[in-house]
Amino acid sequence: MILTDTRILEEIEKGTIKIEPYNRTDLGSNSYDVHLGSTLAKYIDDELDAKKHNKIESFEIPDEGFLLMPHEFYLGVTLEYTETHAHVPFLEGKSSTGRLGIDIHATAGKGDVGFCGNWTLEISVKKPVRVYKGMPIGQLIYFPVEGEIEVKYNQKSNAKYSGQPNRPIESMMWKNKF
Repeated sequence: MILTDTRILEEIEKGTIKIEPYNRTDLGSNSYDVHLGSTLAKYIDDELDAKKHNKIESFEIPDEGFLLMPHEFYLGVTLEYTETHAHVPFLEGKSSTGRLGIDIHATAGKGDVGFCGNWTLEISVKKPVRVYKGMPIGQLIYFPVEGEIEVKYNQKSNAKYSGQPNRPIESMMWKNKF
């Protein structure tokens, strides 16, 4: 079951869902539109290593936009800071974004109950496409959970992405033990 606009508004009023900045016109019948923040990043090294802290280089999107290229991998960030304390948030692309050949996440579309932060986007494109800060980039949908949550994500001592800032965050896979 997905929350409707009425239920999302109720949860915002209760404080179990927080979206900043919030704009009522971005609330759809069962989703909330999120926008591309002002910063993109790329990994510095061409070869990535899952056991290594792979560094990124961040840059601001200029007013005239930035041309994303195929066969390149970019990290972006949502303009919106969100908190979700009683539901499972999912970030999905918008159809308009998909029709431009923009994928906004490689695998990480699901958040956890207790996620607080800006969403890092894992962006790739099919064709060269110019993007702009503030453009609609995706949509959040919210699912209710069944049962009690023992430990919310923002309360986990090993939560690698809790409190994400308004800039892209690189993979923290290297913090895992394997």
